[in-house]
Amino acid sequence: MMMRRSGASGLLTLLGLALVIAACSRSGSSGSGGTAPPPVPVTVATAVSKPMPVELRAIGTVQPSNSVTVRARVGGILAQVHFREGQDVKEGDVLFTLDGGPLEAELRQAQANLARSQAQLNNARKDAERYTELARQGFVAQQQADQAQTAAASLEATVRADQAVVENARIQRGYATIRAPIAGRTGALLVHEGDLIKVSDTPMVVLNQIRPVDIAFALPERELPEIRARSAEGSLHVSAQAPQSSRPLGEGRLTFIDNRVDQVTGTIQLKASFPNQEGGLWPGQFVNVVLTLATDPAATVVPTPAVQMGQSGRYVFVVAPDQTAELRQVSVAREVGQETVIASGVSPGETVVTDGQLRLVPGAKVDARPAGQTVEAQAPAAGSPRR
Repeated sequence: MMMRRSGASGLLTLLGLALVIAACSRSGSSGSGGTAPPPVPVTVATAVSKPMPVELRAIGTVQPSNSVTVRARVGGILAQVHFREGQDVKEGDVLFTLDGGPLEAELRQAQANLARSQAQLNNARKDAERYTELARQGFVAQQQADQAQTAAASLEATVRADQAVVENARIQRGYATIRAPIAGRTGALLVHEGDLIKVSDTPMVVLNQIRPVDIAFALPERELPEIRARSAEGSLHVSAQAPQSSRPLGEGRLTFIDNRVDQVTGTIQLKASFPNQEGGLWPGQFVNVVLTLATDPAATVVPTPAVQMGQSGRYVFVVAPDQTAELRQVSVAREVGQETVIASGVSPGETVVTDGQLRLVPGAKVDARPAGQTVEAQAPAAGSPRR
């Protein structure tokens, strides 16, 4: 009985070894045969040739085209304020009224002095006429006639001086009404009714002209030669955009190039004028400035997402006619919004990958999808070559 159990146990062992060997054989055969990996789904677009602007970008500051700090030309008590803070005013609008009582009194005094001088002049002229006639008849000496004429001439000068005093007093009284020297927007009120206003010493309000406005910005000095050359051909277009959203805020023209380069920063200061009729630009605001120098009539353009950054620089994946991915190193000229101008590496008409590059390797089969569809990015499979 013992011999029979031992033989049965050995037979079972042999059968188990045979099954293991068969399984290993099947595993080896399946690995050696292999199947090609499925195509990688990607989104593609076509490189095109089209006109593209040559632009320079900078950060600018909005400035009022004109700014005036309103001060009084005569002293007195502020009687009335005629505007609200932040109100738009026109040139000549009344802003403040000072107490004009003292100025009115000075005017009346000057007018009274003028009337007295005119009365004295009338009498002196009559005396001069009488003495001239008497001297002609020989009743008085010629010296007396000359003295009468001199007195009349002196009073004529006194009348002219008094007339100037009256005119000055009238002007001073007019200064009690303070008007807007320019059209603009009023700032915070710096004085209040009842305040004592001193001559040219008390700032009352600041007027900023915001239609039009200026935007000041700086560019590297290496751009100066081309800016000067292009501006000599005609006025250059400048656009302003919101810093966060790239929302357009206005269109203007380059109006000023500074006469020196800042040696500390190596930049040149420029200024552009904007009509700002919609009021989208505000003094003190920071904006993105785009200066357009020219237009490239036949630039090679691809969507910006197609351009990737690798260890060797920028590259794109181009879909070959056999639907395989080809890695191309490219030279980028500039970016304009969501489009990139390619200086070299891609030709118009070639198909580039815009989404799904993370799963691609050179030579991989691709499943090209039209632009507008997104491809979920996945990590490269283990053992895939790294770029």
